[in-house]
Amino acid sequence: MPAMITYLGVHKSYGEHAALTDFSLEVQRGETLALIGPSGGGKTTVLKLANGLLAPSRGTVLLDGRPIDEWDRQELRRAIGYVIQQVGLFPHWTVERNVGVLPTLEEWPPEKISARVNELLTLVDLEPDRFKSRYPSQLSGGQAQRVGVARALALSPAMLLMDEPFGSLDPLIRAQLQTELLAILKTVEVTTILVTHDLTEAFRMGTRVAVLADGELEQRTRRATYSEGHDNADDKKNDDID
Repeated sequence: MPAMITYLGVHKSYGEHAALTDFSLEVQRGETLALIGPSGGGKTTVLKLANGLLAPSRGTVLLDGRPIDEWDRQELRRAIGYVIQQVGLFPHWTVERNVGVLPTLEEWPPEKISARVNELLTLVDLEPDRFKSRYPSQLSGGQAQRVGVARALALSPAMLLMDEPFGSLDPLIRAQLQTELLAILKTVEVTTILVTHDLTEAFRMGTRVAVLADGELEQRTRRATYSEGHDNADDKKNDDID
Protein backbone atom coordinates (compact mmCIF):
# COMPACT_ATOMS: atom_id res chain seq x y z
CA MET A 1 0.00 0.00 0.00
CA PRO A 2 1.52 3.39 -0.97
CA ALA A 3 2.30 6.13 1.54
CA MET A 4 -0.43 8.73 1.99
CA ILE A 5 1.78 11.53 0.65
CA THR A 6 5.13 11.23 -1.11
CA TYR A 7 7.51 13.98 -2.25
CA LEU A 8 10.08 12.80 -4.79
CA GLY A 9 13.00 15.10 -5.57
CA VAL A 10 10.78 18.17 -5.34
CA HIS A 11 12.15 21.60 -6.21
CA LYS A 12 10.02 24.72 -5.85
CA SER A 13 11.30 28.11 -6.93
CA TYR A 14 9.84 31.61 -6.89
CA GLY A 15 11.90 33.46 -9.43
CA GLU A 16 15.51 33.10 -8.30
CA HIS A 17 14.55 32.03 -4.77
CA ALA A 18 14.47 28.27 -4.12
CA ALA A 19 11.81 27.49 -1.51
CA LEU A 20 12.51 23.73 -1.68
CA THR A 21 15.58 21.92 -2.98
CA ASP A 22 15.59 18.20 -3.81
CA PHE A 23 12.93 17.57 -1.15
CA SER A 24 12.01 13.89 -0.70
CA LEU A 25 9.77 12.59 2.08
CA GLU A 26 7.05 9.99 2.71
CA VAL A 27 4.22 10.42 5.21
CA GLN A 28 2.69 7.08 6.09
CA ARG A 29 -1.00 6.45 6.66
CA GLY A 30 -2.18 7.35 10.13
CA GLU A 31 0.97 9.12 11.25
CA THR A 32 1.30 12.74 12.36
CA LEU A 33 4.37 14.38 10.89
CA ALA A 34 5.41 17.56 12.70
CA LEU A 35 7.39 19.79 10.34
CA ILE A 36 9.54 22.35 12.15
CA GLY A 37 11.97 25.01 11.01
CA PRO A 38 12.58 28.75 10.75
CA SER A 39 10.32 31.19 8.93
CA GLY A 40 10.94 31.08 5.21
CA GLY A 41 12.34 27.57 5.40
CA GLY A 42 9.74 26.06 3.07
CA LYS A 43 7.25 24.50 5.52
CA THR A 44 4.10 26.13 4.16
CA THR A 45 5.26 25.38 0.61
CA VAL A 46 5.33 21.67 1.55
CA LEU A 47 1.68 21.90 2.63
CA LYS A 48 0.55 23.80 -0.45
CA LEU A 49 2.22 21.26 -2.71
CA ALA A 50 0.27 18.52 -0.94
CA ASN A 51 -3.14 20.00 -1.66
CA GLY A 52 -2.40 21.31 -5.14
CA LEU A 53 -2.35 25.01 -4.28
CA LEU A 54 1.18 25.01 -5.68
CA ALA A 55 2.83 22.88 -8.37
CA PRO A 56 6.45 21.76 -8.09
CA SER A 57 9.02 23.38 -10.38
CA ARG A 58 10.59 19.92 -10.66
CA GLY A 59 9.91 16.57 -9.09
CA THR A 60 6.69 14.77 -8.18
CA VAL A 61 4.15 14.86 -5.36
CA LEU A 62 1.98 11.75 -4.93
CA LEU A 63 -1.20 11.50 -2.90
CA ASP A 64 -2.16 7.90 -2.20
CA GLY A 65 0.19 6.82 -4.98
CA ARG A 66 -1.23 9.19 -7.62
CA PRO A 67 0.44 12.38 -8.85
CA ILE A 68 -1.35 15.42 -7.44
CA ASP A 69 -1.86 16.87 -10.92
CA GLU A 70 -3.87 13.78 -11.89
CA TRP A 71 -6.41 14.35 -9.13
CA ASP A 72 -9.69 16.06 -9.89
CA ARG A 73 -9.88 19.29 -7.83
CA GLN A 74 -13.13 18.17 -6.22
CA GLU A 75 -11.62 14.80 -5.28
CA LEU A 76 -8.65 16.60 -3.76
CA ARG A 77 -10.93 18.85 -1.73
CA ARG A 78 -12.65 15.81 -0.28
CA ALA A 79 -9.37 14.03 0.45
CA ILE A 80 -7.53 16.83 2.29
CA GLY A 81 -8.56 19.11 5.15
CA TYR A 82 -6.65 22.36 5.76
CA VAL A 83 -6.32 24.31 9.05
CA ILE A 84 -4.43 27.62 9.20
CA GLN A 85 -3.29 29.91 12.00
CA GLN A 86 -5.69 32.71 11.00
CA VAL A 87 -8.55 30.16 11.01
CA GLY A 88 -10.16 31.78 7.97
CA LEU A 89 -13.80 31.57 9.08
CA PHE A 90 -16.30 33.50 7.01
CA PRO A 91 -17.13 36.44 9.32
CA HIS A 92 -20.73 36.91 8.20
CA TRP A 93 -21.63 33.22 8.45
CA THR A 94 -22.67 31.40 11.59
CA VAL A 95 -20.59 28.60 13.06
CA GLU A 96 -23.07 26.11 11.64
CA ARG A 97 -22.72 27.48 8.13
CA ASN A 98 -18.91 27.68 8.39
CA VAL A 99 -18.58 24.06 9.51
CA GLY A 100 -21.09 22.89 6.92
CA VAL A 101 -19.65 24.76 3.94
CA LEU A 102 -17.97 21.77 2.26
CA PRO A 103 -20.92 19.38 2.73
CA THR A 104 -23.10 22.16 1.29
CA LEU A 105 -20.84 22.40 -1.76
CA GLU A 106 -21.13 18.62 -2.07
CA GLU A 107 -24.94 19.08 -2.10
CA TRP A 108 -25.62 16.98 0.98
CA PRO A 109 -29.25 17.03 2.18
CA PRO A 110 -29.83 19.71 4.87
CA GLU A 111 -30.63 17.18 7.58
CA LYS A 112 -27.37 15.31 6.87
CA ILE A 113 -25.39 18.56 7.03
CA SER A 114 -27.02 19.50 10.33
CA ALA A 115 -26.24 16.10 11.84
CA ARG A 116 -22.62 16.30 10.66
CA VAL A 117 -22.19 19.80 12.10
CA ASN A 118 -23.54 18.62 15.46
CA GLU A 119 -21.21 15.63 15.39
CA LEU A 120 -18.15 17.72 14.60
CA LEU A 121 -18.86 20.45 17.13
CA THR A 122 -19.26 17.79 19.79
CA LEU A 123 -15.95 16.25 18.68
CA VAL A 124 -14.11 19.57 19.18
CA ASP A 125 -15.81 20.15 22.55
CA LEU A 126 -18.24 22.89 21.51
CA GLU A 127 -21.87 22.33 22.51
CA PRO A 128 -23.89 22.52 19.28
CA ASP A 129 -26.89 24.23 20.85
CA ARG A 130 -24.66 26.96 22.30
CA PHE A 131 -22.36 27.58 19.37
CA LYS A 132 -24.12 26.79 16.07
CA SER A 133 -25.83 30.18 15.84
CA ARG A 134 -22.80 32.25 16.89
CA TYR A 135 -20.69 34.31 14.51
CA PRO A 136 -16.87 34.25 14.45
CA SER A 137 -16.72 37.64 16.19
CA GLN A 138 -18.52 36.03 19.15
CA LEU A 139 -15.87 33.33 19.60
CA SER A 140 -12.63 33.33 21.56
CA GLY A 141 -9.42 32.48 19.72
CA GLY A 142 -9.50 28.91 21.01
CA GLN A 143 -13.15 28.45 20.08
CA ALA A 144 -12.54 29.81 16.57
CA GLN A 145 -9.65 27.39 16.08
CA ARG A 146 -11.86 24.48 17.20
CA VAL A 147 -14.41 25.53 14.57
CA GLY A 148 -11.61 25.61 11.99
CA VAL A 149 -10.63 22.04 12.87
CA ALA A 150 -14.27 20.92 12.70
CA ARG A 151 -14.65 22.48 9.24
CA ALA A 152 -11.48 20.77 7.98
CA LEU A 153 -12.81 17.36 9.11
CA ALA A 154 -16.28 17.84 7.62
CA LEU A 155 -15.81 15.50 4.65
CA SER A 156 -13.83 12.88 6.65
CA PRO A 157 -10.61 13.61 4.75
CA ALA A 158 -7.85 11.05 4.46
CA MET A 159 -5.30 13.76 5.22
CA LEU A 160 -5.18 16.88 7.40
CA LEU A 161 -2.78 19.78 6.81
CA MET A 162 -2.25 22.17 9.73
CA ASP A 163 -0.22 25.37 9.27
CA GLU A 164 0.76 26.83 12.67
CA PRO A 165 -2.78 26.18 13.98
CA PHE A 166 -2.02 27.31 17.54
CA GLY A 167 0.55 30.02 16.81
CA SER A 168 -1.64 32.99 17.75
CA LEU A 169 -3.01 31.53 21.00
CA ASP A 170 -1.80 32.16 24.53
CA PRO A 171 0.23 29.33 26.14
CA LEU A 172 -2.55 27.93 28.35
CA ILE A 173 -5.12 27.73 25.56
CA ARG A 174 -2.44 26.41 23.21
CA ALA A 175 -1.58 23.54 25.58
CA GLN A 176 -5.27 22.71 26.05
CA LEU A 177 -5.93 22.59 22.31
CA GLN A 178 -2.85 20.44 21.74
CA THR A 179 -4.26 17.90 24.20
CA GLU A 180 -7.68 18.03 22.54
CA LEU A 181 -6.22 17.68 19.05
CA LEU A 182 -4.22 14.61 20.07
CA ALA A 183 -7.47 12.99 21.23
CA ILE A 184 -9.27 14.02 18.03
CA LEU A 185 -6.53 12.61 15.80
CA LYS A 186 -6.73 9.29 17.63
CA THR A 187 -10.50 9.26 17.16
CA VAL A 188 -10.60 10.08 13.43
CA GLU A 189 -7.34 8.31 12.46
CA VAL A 190 -6.38 10.87 9.83
CA THR A 191 -2.88 11.28 8.39
CA THR A 192 -1.60 14.71 9.43
CA ILE A 193 1.19 17.13 8.59
CA LEU A 194 1.53 19.80 11.30
CA VAL A 195 3.74 22.83 10.66
CA THR A 196 5.11 24.58 13.74
CA HIS A 197 7.97 26.77 14.99
CA ASP A 198 7.68 25.26 18.48
CA LEU A 199 10.04 22.34 19.19
CA THR A 200 8.07 21.24 22.26
CA GLU A 201 4.83 21.26 20.27
CA ALA A 202 6.47 19.30 17.46
CA PHE A 203 7.60 16.48 19.72
CA ARG A 204 4.35 16.48 21.67
CA MET A 205 2.10 16.31 18.63
CA GLY A 206 4.13 14.40 16.06
CA THR A 207 4.67 10.67 15.84
CA ARG A 208 7.61 11.79 13.69
CA VAL A 209 9.41 15.13 13.45
CA ALA A 210 11.17 16.56 10.40
CA VAL A 211 13.40 19.64 10.44
CA LEU A 212 13.30 21.84 7.34
CA ALA A 213 15.64 24.80 6.80
CA ASP A 214 16.48 26.81 3.70
CA GLY A 215 14.32 24.48 1.63
CA GLU A 216 16.21 21.33 2.58
CA LEU A 217 15.27 18.46 4.87
CA GLU A 218 17.89 18.36 7.61
CA GLN A 219 16.70 15.77 10.12
CA ARG A 220 13.93 13.23 10.75
CA THR A 221 13.37 11.78 14.21
CA ARG A 222 10.69 9.61 15.77
CA ARG A 223 9.06 10.99 18.91
CA ALA A 224 9.97 7.85 20.91
CA THR A 225 13.62 8.22 19.91
CA TYR A 226 13.67 11.84 21.05
CA SER A 227 11.92 11.01 24.33
CA GLU A 228 14.47 8.33 25.18
CA GLY A 229 17.46 10.54 24.45
CA HIS A 230 16.34 14.14 24.97
CA ASP A 231 18.79 14.71 27.82
CA ASN A 232 21.70 14.05 25.50
CA ALA A 233 21.87 16.31 22.46
CA ASP A 234 24.58 14.20 20.86
CA ASP A 235 22.45 11.07 21.20
CA LYS A 236 19.54 12.82 19.55
CA LYS A 237 21.69 13.83 16.60
CA ASN A 238 22.72 10.20 16.16
CA ASP A 239 19.12 8.98 16.17
CA ASP A 240 18.15 10.31 12.73
CA ILE A 241 16.09 7.91 10.63
CA ASP A 242 15.03 7.71 7.02
